[in-house]
Amino acid sequence: MHERSQPPYTLLPNYLPPPIPDGYDWSSLVSRDGDDLESHYRRTLETLGSQPGTLGVIFSKAQNRIQEPAMLTRLVKELIDSENWLTLSADVKGDAYESLLERNAQDVKTGAGQYFTPRPLIQAIVDAMRPESDTTICDPACGTGGFLLAAHDYIVANNPSMDQGQLAHLRDHALHGWEIVDSAARLGVMNLYLHGIGGDETNIIVDDSLRTHPGVNFDMVLTNPPFVGSPASRSSVERPDFWATTSNKQLNFLQHVRTLLTIHGRAAVVVPDNVLFEGGAGETVRRQLLNDCDVHTLLRLPTGIFYAQGVKANVLFFDRKPASEAPWTQDLWIYDLRTNKHFTLKANPLKRSDLDDFVSCFNPEDRLSRQETERLHRFEYDELVKRDKVNLDIFWLRDESIEDTSNLPPPGIIAEEILEDLRAALDQLEEIAADFASDPV
Repeated sequence: MHERSQPPYTLLPNYLPPPIPDGYDWSSLVSRDGDDLESHYRRTLETLGSQPGTLGVIFSKAQNRIQEPAMLTRLVKELIDSENWLTLSADVKGDAYESLLERNAQDVKTGAGQYFTPRPLIQAIVDAMRPESDTTICDPACGTGGFLLAAHDYIVANNPSMDQGQLAHLRDHALHGWEIVDSAARLGVMNLYLHGIGGDETNIIVDDSLRTHPGVNFDMVLTNPPFVGSPASRSSVERPDFWATTSNKQLNFLQHVRTLLTIHGRAAVVVPDNVLFEGGAGETVRRQLLNDCDVHTLLRLPTGIFYAQGVKANVLFFDRKPASEAPWTQDLWIYDLRTNKHFTLKANPLKRSDLDDFVSCFNPEDRLSRQETERLHRFEYDELVKRDKVNLDIFWLRDESIEDTSNLPPPGIIAEEILEDLRAALDQLEEIAADFASDPV
């Protein structure tokens, strides 16, 4: 922002000064040294965190982690001020930030992995969904903004002839996100901002999106809601536009996504396995979803691809439809990318090419002409609703590792999978302990 407040930018006819309060701009930092710089930097963070719009979200609750004044002086004057940041493209700055986000997600101690969806998975989902230049897109649990960013990049890459008005609409108005965690929202807003998305008004709202309907609907919802949460976040959500009242956050997000869509709007939602088979409210939600929406595709994801350890997840694709006496779902196509697949975060990470066959089988050009394959099977509506509790946890491939030990993955991968399962078990035990601590009765 400081560079944009200097010539030649100030000479442009549409120049607007940056929204930085007087006395708290970059020049005010560069002009100070030592303890004076350190104390002014702390005041600057507090002041910027109280501003409206993008600035307030990025700097909300920000703290100075650099305790040595000499180091802060060197950082400001020698490392940052000496660089010409406007000469770096948004792609360079954005890609560098994405790399930092992924590195942060790998640190299991911070818990940052729960906000980071593997980028190859996001890219494959967006490639299957194919958003267009006029599509309004929402992520009600946007974390670091991966889905919104991937949708933006897909639209730009596949619509090279967009005019300035269309580009401005895409940058400022087409993408919408909600995030309840301040630190994750800050990462998401900064991620989009460094990629040239958004401006003075942020695309991401810091709030609990489940609390109420926002009063606006969207053409597309792409999201990976959190699989775990604090004890306080597990209270039941009662909304008149929900089919069932439950404390299961994933079922609530699935219902919430349906309410966010326009009629004929499309959704892709990452859900854990329990959403597919849980009884009670789970059965109610699945039965209503199959009846009221066209639930056309389910992608069974392999284990070992999420930074939150031990997750068994799926991607559910569905379209919202108008009221009808007949059920909208006719066929559910299930693609099994889990059986006989072995991925880990380090030894054998998921790549975008690992999802090429799924995107091809998804057949976004013409879903009605899909053909069954070894990993893609079709299940008719009548068959699904006759299953116990409308259970969608369906497998048909033979697990070769159970019957033939010669097909086991290398020992290093097996060891990493065991370690991930142990970490997941530890996380679950810590959640149970936290529940008891908050409600000892």
